Amino acid sequence: MEFLIITGMSGAGKSLCVKYFEDIGYFCVDNLPPSLVPKFAEICLQGQNKMDRIALIMDIRGGTMFLDLFPALESLAAYGISYKILFLEAQDNVLVKRFKETRRMHPLSPEGRILDGIREERRILAPVKEKADYVIDTSNLTPRQLKQEIHKLFVEGKPFSGLIINIISFGFKYGIPIDCDLVFDVRFIPNPYYVDSLKSLTGNDKDVSDYVMSFHESRVFLTKLVDLLDFLIPNYVKEGKNQLVIGIGCTGGKHRSVTIANQLFEILKAKNSSVVLEHRDVDKDNRRMRNESS
Repeated sequence: MEFLIITGMSGAGKSLCVKYFEDIGYFCVDNLPPSLVPKFAEICLQGQNKMDRIALIMDIRGGTMFLDLFPALESLAAYGISYKILFLEAQDNVLVKRFKETRRMHPLSPEGRILDGIREERRILAPVKEKADYVIDTSNLTPRQLKQEIHKLFVEGKPFSGLIINIISFGFKYGIPIDCDLVFDVRFIPNPYYVDSLKSLTGNDKDVSDYVMSFHESRVFLTKLVDLLDFLIPNYVKEGKNQLVIGIGCTGGKHRSVTIANQLFEILKAKNSSVVLEHRDVDKDNRRMRNESS
């Protein structure tokens, strides 16, 4: 029997996780008070139809009862039940935005500022995060991407370094993504925008991709970038970083940056990295043209 404890920051995506884990065959119990874990484990062990995989979602909604989490986990060990902890994380500004969008109050600050509740929750959960087997930062993950990460970890059984890499292609004329850790400028590569047959296409099209990668400097840059990341990623993991955001920028975010981002994504994915790809500005010129013509 395997227990998975799902916990983390309020607003980081635990409710979505319940659906995803049920889809892959986990028996899920949401908001179980930690003090009831020993009794629940006893019931599971005595049941005629034993459940192999159980996910318990426990968080700060339980108030002071949540402080019983570690004694409860010790009881699992006493029953000979192995368990792992999945901790969902997100940046403060992202959590504030999510609470405002859903018009929910933070459970630790029902009458105060949301940010105060987030900071207090982060303080309380720090020991839990430290003991977690998996930490997933959902700040830049869509629900679909979070589902993919869970599937890779708990279905495919792929190794998890604790670091999720987000690759974002963008156009400098629309601004650099504010959450980038590393930014690489690929405007030195010849621009397909000035080739009539390629102008209306994007780096997701083979003709554009082949054109960009036909240049010696593109291939050398990609090789050197991968070499740099091969050095950086293990060191980021060693220091406990759980998310790395890499920005690849060109002028409009449509051709060169998209191509290089796609190439980098495929290379890192082949190395079994947990990697997410986003093309932030690839359609912006088209949307602007549609708006101007309407």
